[in-house]
Amino acid sequence: MPSSRTLFFSMVLLALPALTQTSAAESTQVKIETTAGDFVLQLDEARAPLTVANFLQYVTDGFYAGTVFHRVVNGFVIQGGGFTPELAPKPPRPPVVNESGNGLSNRRGSVAMARTGEPHSADSQFYVNLADNVPLDAKPTRWGYAVFGEVVQGMDVVDEIGHRVTGTKAGMQDVPVEAVVIRKISVLKTPVAK
Repeated sequence: MPSSRTLFFSMVLLALPALTQTSAAESTQVKIETTAGDFVLQLDEARAPLTVANFLQYVTDGFYAGTVFHRVVNGFVIQGGGFTPELAPKPPRPPVVNESGNGLSNRRGSVAMARTGEPHSADSQFYVNLADNVPLDAKPTRWGYAVFGEVVQGMDVVDEIGHRVTGTKAGMQDVPVEAVVIRKISVLKTPVAK
């Protein structure tokens, strides 16, 4: 008899075709306002419906306000959405199912979910790719990191964050010396042109 976990993932896979009926015109955009400047993401509900719903719930709840980009690796990624400026973790909701096999790639400017070594462990933390990081994509033999959107405005801000001086703080590496705080993330009523 299949386990409850197997049944859950089977139900998710069966539901995906119905969830992916969203047209490109209905794609949601969010503005990320930070102490380093603002940038806009376009979310891909069609290819990553569960991940986008999870991210938007955090946005609606105001969870990201006051969190920082706690991991900045020049030429790789900027990662945030889980820690306060003092690097205290914010308690997240339960993790989301990994949608890394959705056809989206960890290319420069794409946004994806951060996770631990456990494939289905992503919760609130996300990252923006500063370069083409294709090795983070799913392979037939392993899970990848789920891409769920892309930067459509303000990549210069993302790049500037990526060039910040970093150090070690509270036992964490690659922490910007000058904190880059997310002031607010909000859904745009009027989308920007790509």
